[in-house]
Amino acid sequence: MAGGVMQRASRSGTGRVRRAPRRAMSEINVTPFVDVMLVLLIIFMVAAPLLTVGVPLELPKTAASALPSEDETPLTISLTAEGAVLIQDNEVPMAELVVKLRSIAAERVSDKVFLRADGSIPYNTVMEVMGALNAGGFGNIGLVTDVGGPTLTGE
Repeated sequence: MAGGVMQRASRSGTGRVRRAPRRAMSEINVTPFVDVMLVLLIIFMVAAPLLTVGVPLELPKTAASALPSEDETPLTISLTAEGAVLIQDNEVPMAELVVKLRSIAAERVSDKVFLRADGSIPYNTVMEVMGALNAGGFGNIGLVTDVGGPTLTGE
């Protein structure tokens, strides 16, 4: 009758056992993602301090809050403890300051400037530079300080 030859489905003609076809893995492997994120975190931690203006100053402390940020990066003028005047990172003689500031003001949209002065600089020198900034076309001057200083309430 019909019961003669029966083939096994699990063996192919070569004598090897067939396996079921592999299914696609439905799990996400997050290990490479975490590795990339940790590398990016380290890169940003190293690069972030390098993005600030690199003139070392001992800024005075105050209780004032930070100014809101704008679209254009404000110009930064720094006065070092030695009395040097720097526009961004470039040292400028005091006699040429107004001329340089006028040429910079002609190219900029904003008249915003940050004045960073070492705490040991005499008040007279800071006022001279502020007068030069005003004569150079910069009327919006922000004095940069460190937070955490004394308040008028004594706290």
